[in-house]
Amino acid sequence: MRHLPDSERRARLARRHGVAPAHRHPDVLAASRAMTVLHATEAPSVHLALLARVDGIGVADVERALYDDRTLVKQLAMRRTLFVFPRELLPAAWGSASARVARALATRLAKEAEAGGLAEDGTAWLDAARAATLARLADGAELSASELREQVPELAGRVDLGSGRWGQSVPVAPRVLGLLGVEARIVRARNATHWRTARPQWASMAAWLGEVPEPLPEAEGYVELVRGWLRTFGPGTEADLVWWLGATKTAVRRALADVAAVEVALDGGATGWVLADDLDPEPEVEPWAALLPILDPTVMGWQGRDFYLGGLGPQLFDTNGNAGTTAWWDGRIVGCWVQDADGAVVVHLLEDVPAEARTALDVEAERLSCWLGGDRVSTVYPSVAMKEATGP
Repeated sequence: MRHLPDSERRARLARRHGVAPAHRHPDVLAASRAMTVLHATEAPSVHLALLARVDGIGVADVERALYDDRTLVKQLAMRRTLFVFPRELLPAAWGSASARVARALATRLAKEAEAGGLAEDGTAWLDAARAATLARLADGAELSASELREQVPELAGRVDLGSGRWGQSVPVAPRVLGLLGVEARIVRARNATHWRTARPQWASMAAWLGEVPEPLPEAEGYVELVRGWLRTFGPGTEADLVWWLGATKTAVRRALADVAAVEVALDGGATGWVLADDLDPEPEVEPWAALLPILDPTVMGWQGRDFYLGGLGPQLFDTNGNAGTTAWWDGRIVGCWVQDADGAVVVHLLEDVPAEARTALDVEAERLSCWLGGDRVSTVYPSVAMKEATGP
């Protein structure tokens, strides 16, 4: 069994992810495909993740791919998380990871409708709400959640969740729209505001894509997702894949067998997996610096992160596993970044680095500051390190 040490894993990361400045990708689509998918829970993370991997792009380049060319599409999928997918990979998710999430969400929403007093038969109510929403969007309209709530009576209700001090009344419209989105019947279309805030308009998937391919069967869908993950993140463990996919061990093991993945030995004694044609040694990479955004796909690619994170996890991830901003030097995270009162990017180090690292990180901070042009990026996922860097 080939031994693939952490140093080689970091070299693979630098090249394949395009985060090392000398190995950036030529355009936003190439960068997105290289990463398999991009995290899109926070709208600006998509743009900033692509900026970190492609030289010379602007907001317009990202939004052209998302909203005009539609080569990149937002889709709720693995772990009930919103991602940006290369268009050709959508059928794989629709038949596997998205379908798994959709089943759970539909069951939960029907039960909530009954328990919350919205309907005696939650399943019948949900079917009617789905049908009415799809009928309203059938003419190719792009409407916000508030517009759909006003125009589709079935979306106007609320459900009461919980009781006592923890109880709350929530609108059903976002929940129904989210379900239809994960089912690939509708899609988050154009953003109604600037790129730093998510206020999606909703459209039918058929109108948005023009031609909607059939979802792949579940097993085939997982095969494609696992093949993409191994190409981007391999080597990784079975536990990494189970976590990333939000799938079962059975599904992951079957997909690993179907792609004929090969075992490799990792530092620390764990067993990793790579594609059979991906066993050649990775050449070393010159030391490099990068500043990655909140929920960057590189940071969120593995469950086992010690080979690039060390002991910094509690300072860089919140208790729910959401990653804040990160500053990288030579394949490892060494800190985070924030913006000062004027919007300039400031690097906050969590460990000592050599002078050349400090210089390289300052270059990346200046690059990002110039790109942002004073615009401030807010977040609901600030890490402990980010809070320390910004002060009270």
